[in-house]
Amino acid sequence: MAKFLHIADIHLGFDRYDTPERTKDFFRALYTVLDGHAIQAEVDFVVVAGDLFEHRNIKPATLNQAQVCLQALQQAHIPVLAIEGNHDNRPFGTPTSWLKYLSEWGLLMLLEPNDTKLGNPLLSPWDPDTKSGSYIDLDCGVRVIGSHWYGATAPRAIERLGAAIDHLPPGPDHTLLMFHHGLEGQIARYAGALRYSDLRPLEQAGVNYLALGHIHKAYAVEGWVFNPGSLEANNVEESRYQRGAYLVNLTADGVEADLITDYFQRPIRRLEVVAKGQESLDQICQMAEALVLEAITPLSPEDPAPIIELKITGQVSFDRLELDTRRLQAELQQASGALFVLLKYDVDDVAYQTPVGEGQSRVDIEQTIFADMLTAHRDYKHRAEDLSRGLTDLKDRQLAGADEVSLYEFVETLLDLDITGARE
Repeated sequence: MAKFLHIADIHLGFDRYDTPERTKDFFRALYTVLDGHAIQAEVDFVVVAGDLFEHRNIKPATLNQAQVCLQALQQAHIPVLAIEGNHDNRPFGTPTSWLKYLSEWGLLMLLEPNDTKLGNPLLSPWDPDTKSGSYIDLDCGVRVIGSHWYGATAPRAIERLGAAIDHLPPGPDHTLLMFHHGLEGQIARYAGALRYSDLRPLEQAGVNYLALGHIHKAYAVEGWVFNPGSLEANNVEESRYQRGAYLVNLTADGVEADLITDYFQRPIRRLEVVAKGQESLDQICQMAEALVLEAITPLSPEDPAPIIELKITGQVSFDRLELDTRRLQAELQQASGALFVLLKYDVDDVAYQTPVGEGQSRVDIEQTIFADMLTAHRDYKHRAEDLSRGLTDLKDRQLAGADEVSLYEFVETLLDLDITGARE
């Protein structure tokens, strides 16, 4: 029996959201999953199915993070087999990459097919002297094969890999292939996904564990295709996906794969306040704070500070620009202790907020409409009730034939303004 850990899409060096602490999260996720479920679990090996790094060109601190994790496995005598993903693969025509560098230093084995245009077979055994090769037969009874990032040419590449595997010399009972690509039907709006039928050449060639990466959501298909998802969510939308690492036992009876999630992951809460057009500005802010505090209540003091996304949607009865989103964002972050708060403000202004009831008189309806219009105005909302009555009186005076001077004097009294100069 062989036991191994399957991870992918680690994205060391992640640098979105403009906070160094978030960048460290991806290191914490990798370190804790390797410590708890590779070293302490005493696995036979670890496979990294692409995207160890977020970028092709990495900072020294990111390289150091990778070395710390890989050296811990090296000290535990656990080999690491890896392939490049679309984030960390070498540009066309470039002979080396940071994964190649780590391979040359013996911290992992970068398994990749050969360039057949140079007269080499597509797949060749790992050479410990040159630190290169396409596959390796491990003492635990598993043949591990690598691949490239193929993009749109993946179906054709699979056919070639299947044919090449058929021509390899006999090996161990289990064959594992690492492949960085996604299957259709797993997430929405993913163009270029593989169909399950595209994988048939690999199954027919004897691959009984296909270690996928690329899609940041965990899934398993037909008991031999496995994708663990990213170790850590790359954005708040990904928080709805189940993700982790597969701890796998290969036995005579088949594959036993458990999705592991008990390692460092930053809590993410996605919230929404829906305004109905009847709330004041202060009430909207109070609703937002109450919702945020309720969402973080289940977290213990030992949990990492959460990331919070708050959407304010619907309709508001005030000028939508009156809400100071930066101030609210800062207040919510301070109240919650969140790592950061993402505030999305997408509302429509409404001119009329109070429903008109049956049986109301014309005067009552006018009063309601005037009051709602004034409430929606930032300069007049605090006097909406008094001014609405004044507008009704003004209308009645004008209909009764009052002269323009007296109407101006009435408005002056109503607004308590000196508008004499404006009339002249």
